[in-house]
Amino acid sequence: MPALPSDRSAVPSTLAGGAAAPRPRPRVDGGEADGATPVDGHPVPPLRTLAPLPADPEARALAAVVAELRDELVAIRRDLHAHPELGRTEERTTRVVAERLRAAGLEPHVLPGSGLWCDIGPTVGRHGARRVALRADLDGLPVPDTCRLPWASTSRGIAHACGHDVHTTAVLGAGLALARVSAGLDAGVRLVFQPAEEVQPGGSLDVMAAGGLDGVGRIFAVHCDPKLDVGLVGTRIGPITSASDEVTVILSGAGGHTSRPHLTGDLVYALGQVITQVPAVLGRRLDPRSGVNLTWGAVRAGTVHNAIPASGTLQGTLRCLDVRAWEHASQVLEAAVHDVVRPLGVDVEVRHARGVPPVENREGATGVLEAAARDVLGPASVRLTEQSLGGEDFAWYLQKVPGAMARLGTRTPGGHTYDIHQGDLRVDERVVEAGALLLARAAQLAGRAPAEPAPLD
Repeated sequence: MPALPSDRSAVPSTLAGGAAAPRPRPRVDGGEADGATPVDGHPVPPLRTLAPLPADPEARALAAVVAELRDELVAIRRDLHAHPELGRTEERTTRVVAERLRAAGLEPHVLPGSGLWCDIGPTVGRHGARRVALRADLDGLPVPDTCRLPWASTSRGIAHACGHDVHTTAVLGAGLALARVSAGLDAGVRLVFQPAEEVQPGGSLDVMAAGGLDGVGRIFAVHCDPKLDVGLVGTRIGPITSASDEVTVILSGAGGHTSRPHLTGDLVYALGQVITQVPAVLGRRLDPRSGVNLTWGAVRAGTVHNAIPASGTLQGTLRCLDVRAWEHASQVLEAAVHDVVRPLGVDVEVRHARGVPPVENREGATGVLEAAARDVLGPASVRLTEQSLGGEDFAWYLQKVPGAMARLGTRTPGGHTYDIHQGDLRVDERVVEAGALLLARAAQLAGRAPAEPAPLD
C-alpha cells in the first residue's frame, strides 16, 4: 500500500488497494465548502446543510477542521466499505488507519494480528485528568453486499452491514482533528480501533488484555442507527443494549419403542417440558423488570414416528436488559433445567455461552455526549433512544471505566429506512462528518468534566 502524505491538510491521491481519492476541497469561511463537492464523482453535501455552524468559538474552530477533512474521510470510508474484513482478520483496515495516523505525525500502537490504538495530547491532563478514549470497531459481517453502489464490497460474501466503516472513519476523523488542536486539550485522548466486535469472545477483551484501557478515565463510542435521521443523536442513561447469550440443552437417556414410554427416558416429552417450562421459571425467578427472555430457535430429536430417541438437543438465546439479572441468570437457568427434567429419568447437560453484558451508559458520560451534540449538531439534535435487545461488546469496556455510547443517525431525512446486518444497508454520508465532529467535541468536553467513579468489579 502506498504511504499517505505527511501533510495533514492534503487528501491522499490513492488509498489502499488503489482507490482514487478526491482532490482537496475549496475552502471558504474557515474551511467549509459552499455546497456539495465531488468525492469519487459522487457528491456529498456538507454537514451545515443539516445544522448551523456552532456558536461556541472552540466548537466552531473544531467544526472547521473536521469540515476540511470531510472529503478525505468520505473517501476513506468508501475504501473501507469496499474492502471489509471479518473479525480478527482486519489487517488491511488496520494498515489504512495506522498509515493515516502516522501521516499526521502520530504514533499508533498496532496490536498483534489486527487492531490498534493511538494517543493524542498529554499523558496526564490538567488537574490530573486521565485520558478520554474514543472507540471504533473494524470488522465486517459474513453477509453479501447488495447496496449496488460504486464502493460496494469487493470481498465475496463480506460486507460492512453494521456500519463499522462509518465508526472507524468517525473516530479517525475525530483523532485527526484533535491532533491539530491538541494544545488546547484538558486531557489526552486515546483512539481505540478494536477488531472483532461481531464475534465472541469479542475484540474489546483483546484490547483490554493488551493494556488499551490503561490510563483511561472515560470512553465513548457511537453506533449507526438507520432509523434516525443523519444529524441526530440518540442517547439513553443506563442500559442501551441487552445481554445476549447462547444456550444449548442436551438430553440423553435410554431410548425405546413409543408403545413403551414407561421403560424409557422419554426424550421428546422431556424436551417439550424444557421448551415450555424453563422460560416460565426464569420469568418467576428473576425480576420481571430486567426483561429476561429465553427463546428457543432449534430443537433436534429422533428420526421416525415410532421410536423414542436416545438423545435430543435444544438451542436458543437468553437475553437480559439488566446486567445484575444477567449475572444471576446462569445459575437460575441451570437449576431450572435440572429441576424440570429430574422426574423424567433423563440425563441433562446445559451449555450457557455467555456473550456480552448490556451496555450501561453512565449519567455523566451521557451528559457529555448530549452537550457535544448540541454544541456541534444543533440544540435539537439529541433524541431519547430506546433500549435495544441487541448485544455490543463495548459493554466490556464499561465494566472497567465509565463511559457511554450514542446512536448516530444515518438515514437521509425523508428517505428509505434501512436496517443493520442487511447487505443493502446505505447511509447518508454526511454521517461521517457528523460522527467525527461529535466524538471530537465529546473528547474536548470530557477532559474538563467532573470525573465519575470507576465501576465496581
